[in-house]
Amino acid sequence: MTPEPHEETPIAPGPLEDHLTRAEASAFLERKGIRMKATTLARAYSTGSGGPPCRHIRNKPYYPLDLLTAWAEAQITAPVTSSSERQRLKREARRPETSHAR
Repeated sequence: MTPEPHEETPIAPGPLEDHLTRAEASAFLERKGIRMKATTLARAYSTGSGGPPCRHIRNKPYYPLDLLTAWAEAQITAPVTSSSERQRLKREARRPETSHAR
């Protein structure tokens, strides 16, 4: 009797399919019009200077695609006709909502 050849069990797609390495995240952002090298992403993470959120798996950073997409979209402003209009919109976005409830 001959033994049956060993068949590898296919690995089900896991959550890492939706996670990008720094190099992949850099290329993804470039396609969105945001130029950030992998080294810039690393520096933004280490200094906490407003880069996209990432997760670590055994000390290696991965960028969840949904969070990376949301972060990239937040970097792009609405169309404006002047720099003063852009500054006004930034001020209004930072202003806390005031409640007029009595």
